[in-house]
Amino acid sequence: METTVVDNALTQISLYLQKGQWEQAISLLESLRPPDQADVFEDLDEQQQTELLPRLDIEDSADILEEMEDEEAAELAIRLQAEALAPILDEMEADEAADLLGDLPVEKVREILARMKDVSAVQPLLIHADESAGGLMTSEFPALRRRQTVSAALACLKAWAPEEEPGSQRAYYLYVIDEQQHLQGVVSLLDLIAADPLKQVGDIMDPDPIAVQAGTDQEECARLMSRYDLISLPVINGENRLIGIITADDLVEVLEEETTEDIQRLGGAQPLQKPYLNTGVLEVTWKRIGWLLLLLVTATFTGTVLRYFEYELEVVVSLAYFIPLLIGTGGNAGSQTTSAIVRALAVRDIALRDFARVLWHEMRTGLLLGVCLAAVAFGRALLWQTGPLVALAVALSIVAIVVWSTSVGSLLPLLAARLGIDPTVVSGPAMSTLVDATGLFIYFSIARVILPMI
Repeated sequence: METTVVDNALTQISLYLQKGQWEQAISLLESLRPPDQADVFEDLDEQQQTELLPRLDIEDSADILEEMEDEEAAELAIRLQAEALAPILDEMEADEAADLLGDLPVEKVREILARMKDVSAVQPLLIHADESAGGLMTSEFPALRRRQTVSAALACLKAWAPEEEPGSQRAYYLYVIDEQQHLQGVVSLLDLIAADPLKQVGDIMDPDPIAVQAGTDQEECARLMSRYDLISLPVINGENRLIGIITADDLVEVLEEETTEDIQRLGGAQPLQKPYLNTGVLEVTWKRIGWLLLLLVTATFTGTVLRYFEYELEVVVSLAYFIPLLIGTGGNAGSQTTSAIVRALAVRDIALRDFARVLWHEMRTGLLLGVCLAAVAFGRALLWQTGPLVALAVALSIVAIVVWSTSVGSLLPLLAARLGIDPTVVSGPAMSTLVDATGLFIYFSIARVILPMI
């Protein structure tokens, strides 16, 4: 449904712009919801974007920049004049404005800040890394004092509420601070509404809120919010002063970004920084070529193993029939294991200290899988009339290769995490390439022992 709306709107707006009918294009674009506005806007050409954005209502312009992909928004902001961009940034959420400014050249940022009406909420956020709690937080939120009465706290919220957009999540949890901005506690809006109006906030608050330091990685923030079902998460500095909060809508964006990166790395490629169709062919090539070159080099080990066992292949040609079956099975079993371990690491089901338990768990799993697959492979080999000894060699090799690949697949992500490497890079292609060469070595070694003619 949303796709149809966006496609129809894009077609009509493009037609209006081609005819120079700016008012009609603006009216139609402003009638859409912000995410749909951003989708339409991203599909317009650069010239149309640059000319159209400053003509829109300032709130719509801010919504569009907030909803656009970061790289797309930055490219558009670079093309705009500072005097046109500054009022739009003033209208944006402080954290979103800071993220956008962080993607712009330093000289451009200085020029924009000089023209903004209020930089007090944005400037403190510029010192934090984009992927940290400080880069994710917003510094605009209501705060209470523990000696306030409930009725006074609700009056403050009513005065603050008109400044908020409908659906804002920044008032579901209310954080309590002292005169020095130290975090004292947290109270939910529901508890505040239900409490005796004459009670003090300090009497109904939770004095032990979950909080993170400004430098905490965004993935850890997302994990905490998911684990403890938090709608928002307070961010403090080294002196326990409350400097911002992270809301659940920020969490959704983080999880989407992290999941996208992990999925792209599973295929042995570097994550794309832009939507797929907006990423140039040269950039996509550059993102993929590194791992492909590395895998190409490591794949030559498979050829080395085949050359080493050239005599065995000449004597028993039927051994070659099962090479694709064996290395494919080993690679698939190993990839299944690494995927499971990578996910378990991500959700903290396992830790590095659990390597022995993980290895033992996967070795037993690999043995059961290997026996089941070996029975099928043995029967298949007999149907090809390769003889019982070759069939036995294939069956035993399946067991050994699957146990080996599941064992290696369980340890590689843990080793990568220990070395500070993203565990997802060892999955998929890397796992398969490693198992290919070692699996062939196992296969021919077993065949050499079992077959008397070798």
